[in-house]
Amino acid sequence: MPECWSCGKSYESEGAIVRASECPHCDAWLRCCRNCHFYDQYAPNKCREPQADLQADKEAANACDYFRATGVDQTGPHKKGRTDFDGLFKE
Repeated sequence: MPECWSCGKSYESEGAIVRASECPHCDAWLRCCRNCHFYDQYAPNKCREPQADLQADKEAANACDYFRATGVDQTGPHKKGRTDFDGLFKE
């Protein structure tokens, strides 16, 4: 189930997420870069999809053709690596 980039809560998606879709919990835009599978804060233009148009505001609603909602960690693979590394030293 997809999660909101802003509050982290799950939401039900009945069909496609359109540009005007908002999180039912915090009213953040759901169809935005921050809520996309391709968002990566360390990638050029913060997007791993090289053909996507540049979106200046990553938290604003947009109509990107490559948008794909995700419930996975929004910071990209770097945070997962750090989490795994930190887990090695926990008792």
